[in-house]
Amino acid sequence: MTTLDVLIVDDEPSIRKMLAMWLDASGHRVQSASSPKDALALGAKVSFDMAFVDLRLGSQSGMELIPELLKTSPWIRIVVITAFAAIETAVEAVKKGAMDYLAKPFGMEQVEILLRRIIELRQLEQRLAALETTGGATGDIQLETRSPGMQQVLHRAQQVARSEATVLIRGENGTGKGVVARLIHNWSARAASPFGVVSCPSLPPELLESELFGHVRGAFTSAVRDNPGRVAACEGGTLFLDEIGDLPPMLQPKLLRFIQDHEYEHVGDPVTRRANVRVITATNVDLEAAVKAGKFREDLFYRLNVVELRIPPLRDRPQDILPLAERFLATFALQSHKVLAGFTDRAVQVMEQHLWPGNVRELRNAVERGAIFCEQSHVDVEHLGLQQAAEKVSPALGQRQTLEAMEEAHIRHIVRSSPSLEEAAAVLDIDIATLWRKRRKYGI
Repeated sequence: MTTLDVLIVDDEPSIRKMLAMWLDASGHRVQSASSPKDALALGAKVSFDMAFVDLRLGSQSGMELIPELLKTSPWIRIVVITAFAAIETAVEAVKKGAMDYLAKPFGMEQVEILLRRIIELRQLEQRLAALETTGGATGDIQLETRSPGMQQVLHRAQQVARSEATVLIRGENGTGKGVVARLIHNWSARAASPFGVVSCPSLPPELLESELFGHVRGAFTSAVRDNPGRVAACEGGTLFLDEIGDLPPMLQPKLLRFIQDHEYEHVGDPVTRRANVRVITATNVDLEAAVKAGKFREDLFYRLNVVELRIPPLRDRPQDILPLAERFLATFALQSHKVLAGFTDRAVQVMEQHLWPGNVRELRNAVERGAIFCEQSHVDVEHLGLQQAAEKVSPALGQRQTLEAMEEAHIRHIVRSSPSLEEAAAVLDIDIATLWRKRRKYGI
């Protein structure tokens, strides 16, 4: 059975207790709050799957809490509880983002029906996230995330998948831009059609044009046969252009024309063709700066940037590091025919303090090394190959360390364990500007 994280928001202790006891007995993880303030504080720390929200919370309204909860946990399913079961109230709640409502008094059989629906939805989402498509598997980089920032990205990706808008995905190398592009395709009405990938820096301009738009035999020296190109091959589907910032200037007007009019020509053939293909692009460079420098067309930039998704780096998603590492370890242990129980405490500490400049891809590689070289039950630091990070493990109180070293270790710990930089600054009792300076100083 799928276990849900459930939030109960009601100012009546008897309702909270009754619901919590039943949900806990059913195997779910439950937390309760009596006010919107307490509910939002819990929502900032826990990614809830479901929330029961009373519409009357003393002198406050639960209706206004609905959009606030959705900001902290975009995938949360909210069921409102009301003693005033008017259709108008239910409609207003749904408009604000609620999934359904319960009228007081209600029975546990009604709650059970709602839970089954939500569990089915969660299982469907997990199957979608695990889909594999031609050209690569989404399983290479897991997208079940505990990070509110990453959840927001995936929520927006689900929303834009229902449209035909071009999408620009931004993020550092290794954050999973290609995986998010595949998920947008999988969630879209084009899912049954092809998904193609072209890496813009991988080919010289002439061959890149042929790869995209195709060529006819004899168009150039090595063109010994016709090539339809990726655009034609993706008819009805999605074309993902990775590292679009490296698209040569000579191809930029041709791509702009295709996005605007869906028209193109094969290299060496003047016949104009049309294709029904959605374009998604990704970059790790500053396209605005490239536009100012004259290296990237401004009109193309605006065409590509209809919807922008920014994937946070792994160092800003510390709560995802260990779950990702554990999933990767299970995969590589199976491939290596080993029984690996997990990671040592020191390995976990080192992984959580490492900056991961290569992001999820670097983490995956480190865990693969660990699975190869570990000959014991738990993967340790030396198996991961993160010795430099091991040297920066937090000093314990009482060790002969400088105040600066202790300050760095403490700030790292608070930032890592806080849901936002604003909350970390509040815990440290410093303003946000000071925290930014400290982060730059220590490379956090």
